[in-house]
Amino acid sequence: MREVTLAGRGDFTEWREAARALLTDGVAPQDVFWQTGQSPGYLFGQAAVSTPRAAAGSAPLSVPKGFLAAAEAAVCHSDPLRFDLLYRLLWRIGAERTLLEVTSDPDVVMLRGMIKNIRRDSHKMTAFVRFREVEAVQAGRRRFVAWFEPEHFIVARTAGFFQRRFTDMDWLIATPKGSAAWNGQVLKTAGEPAARPEAEDETDELWRTYFANIFNPARVKIRAMQSEMPKKYWKNMPEASLIPDLIAGAEKRVAEMAAREASQAPAFHERLQAQWQGREKGDGADLPPLERLRREASTCTRCPLHCHATQTVFGEGPENASVMFVGEQPGDTEDLAGKPFIGPAGKVFDEAVAVAGIDRHQAYVTNAVKHFKYERRGKRRIHMRPEAGEVAHCRWWLAKEIEIIRPRIVVALGATAYLSLTGESRPIAEVRSMPIPMQDNRMLLVTTHPAAILRMPNEDLRARSLTAFRSDLVGVKRLSETLSTSGH
Repeated sequence: MREVTLAGRGDFTEWREAARALLTDGVAPQDVFWQTGQSPGYLFGQAAVSTPRAAAGSAPLSVPKGFLAAAEAAVCHSDPLRFDLLYRLLWRIGAERTLLEVTSDPDVVMLRGMIKNIRRDSHKMTAFVRFREVEAVQAGRRRFVAWFEPEHFIVARTAGFFQRRFTDMDWLIATPKGSAAWNGQVLKTAGEPAARPEAEDETDELWRTYFANIFNPARVKIRAMQSEMPKKYWKNMPEASLIPDLIAGAEKRVAEMAAREASQAPAFHERLQAQWQGREKGDGADLPPLERLRREASTCTRCPLHCHATQTVFGEGPENASVMFVGEQPGDTEDLAGKPFIGPAGKVFDEAVAVAGIDRHQAYVTNAVKHFKYERRGKRRIHMRPEAGEVAHCRWWLAKEIEIIRPRIVVALGATAYLSLTGESRPIAEVRSMPIPMQDNRMLLVTTHPAAILRMPNEDLRARSLTAFRSDLVGVKRLSETLSTSGH
């Protein structure tokens, strides 16, 4: 019987060296007794205590992909059987290369359970560590300490999260299963139990204020809450002192919430309701053609984009405009306000048309797609480029706008607008600034979209692109004057 003693505090290297030596000597799993630190010795005999080392010149071990990552996680578990399990799996993998894929195998089931526990414990650490500020050691850098009580040896494994998130301050996280410290340059971890630091600061009260304000009494599910925030963590979290009283008063607070009047709806809600009420009063037959088209477009469901957008953002400008600008789609600001080109890209557009001598109020401004397409990232709505099918669905509205406005010049701002107007998908550089004949003696000019200028990666490129954009609009102004003089 071989007896192996390890520190057993989450250090994968010490287990790997011991396992390599055992495999080199051909020691079977049932002939190894693993123990950690000061745990009791072998009960069935006086086996020699030893910590094996790999034999010099021994061949490197080959294990399937995924085993090392699984073992690195499992050695952090506090179960004393973890080393025996890992060595048994390593021994079996020599004859069963696909062993880890057998999800019904008892050893694999146990391994996966340990890994799941480690991941959960790491998640709890990132969620429930509460820093408290103490006196700084280094001038210009704030210093914080925290106390946490993990179930497993996950401090070193999780410390990188705090380094990345709190790199601008010095901090120490102390636990009974090790510690981690960051001084702005070096991340140090230790496996020895740490003493609990004593500190309190004003942040404790901020945590309590924050928690009290986000607590929703109408959604209290005590069992689910304790599953996500087990009671063992409460004593180290300042806001947890509020939980008993918040739960006890939940029913009363729900009744108070129900008795209060509803909060004011967003501004665009009133505008939408006014539009619907206006439609209910008549079919719009007595309205001018452009206004009637606008009303019809407000209920458009031709493509799925209407499901998530706030409202249809229709074109804006005089019905007899000689120049029509066509963009891609409304952005976040336009979606909420219901007007085209009023956000950041709209400001770039306004400045450029002013420099070119074009009166925006005398031009018609619209988009190829009338609903905002986006993806959510937290609370933000990030623009997504519409697909060709979505552009095709909305082309009917743009054609109707052109039919009513009858502009002399149509300016396509970007590739999506060019696709909608021509049915062709081409790089902007190939058609930019060149007059392209359209039906009814109309001319098409193509330039970049102002939003593309804002997304340029550096200031120099943005400046050059803005200059080119303004130059294109000067060309629009010049062509408009030429057509007016010639009587077309």
